[in-house]
Amino acid sequence: MATIVAIAPRARPAADQALRWSLVALTATAWLSGAIFGAYILAYYVGAVPAGTMQDWNSVLPRLYEAQGSPAANMGIGVHFMLGAVLLLLGPLQLIAGVRTRWPRFHHWVGRTYVASAILTGIGGLTFIALRGTVGGLPMSIAFALYGAAMVVCGAETLRHAMARRLQRHRAWAIRLFALAVGSWLYRMDYGFWFLLFGKAGHTADFHGPFDYFMDFWFYLPNLLVAELAIRSTAPRSSAAMKWGASGVIAGVTAFLVLAAYFFTTRSWGVAILWRLGWWA
Repeated sequence: MATIVAIAPRARPAADQALRWSLVALTATAWLSGAIFGAYILAYYVGAVPAGTMQDWNSVLPRLYEAQGSPAANMGIGVHFMLGAVLLLLGPLQLIAGVRTRWPRFHHWVGRTYVASAILTGIGGLTFIALRGTVGGLPMSIAFALYGAAMVVCGAETLRHAMARRLQRHRAWAIRLFALAVGSWLYRMDYGFWFLLFGKAGHTADFHGPFDYFMDFWFYLPNLLVAELAIRSTAPRSSAAMKWGASGVIAGVTAFLVLAAYFFTTRSWGVAILWRLGWWA
């Protein structure tokens, strides 16, 4: 008589579980907070165009809009704003494994939109810098130009490896691209918390203070480091120690984002959205 042996699936190691859930929490938090910030960008910046209040663009960074300046520069930064919001809204969708496996065509078309938006966002920012420069002068112009160039490169590499079916490399470049896409969102968060904790120390109105120079690069370089940690820790041969370490770092980043999302939604972004809709006096 034949004996049927049921083989139970091997339990996922604790380090793998911790890393998986930390990445899920980070993706969910980034999606929620990024969606709110994306709605804020659409309402406050893009909504200023039909409202005829484009001078509102200068509320955070001066000289973004100049009525007598170059129309191409104004258009470049406008494209940067509009498509940057698209990146925040679509980016997390591309990182969800269930979406990729269950709805591959949806993943492919959203991916094409996402990559095109990323490349055009980078080009829009680079156009603005080339024609008008930045309020922070040469250091900010160099840092922001590198950021825009990195967006274009990561977008192109994400698409190139997807078309060649090099899926591991495609995934790695897509993670790097998303890490860059959240840069403008984190830029405002970092400044907000700095002002809350330390006032205007290290900041000047023309963005030439020591903290301003630090922030020129800080808003995107650490993101790339976290992205590399996520890429390497999820590689097939990564050690348990690396997975536990990555889980801890990612959990800390997630906790910061939860706190920041709550603070900025209730104090700034949510208020601006309601104001644009006429629901806030």
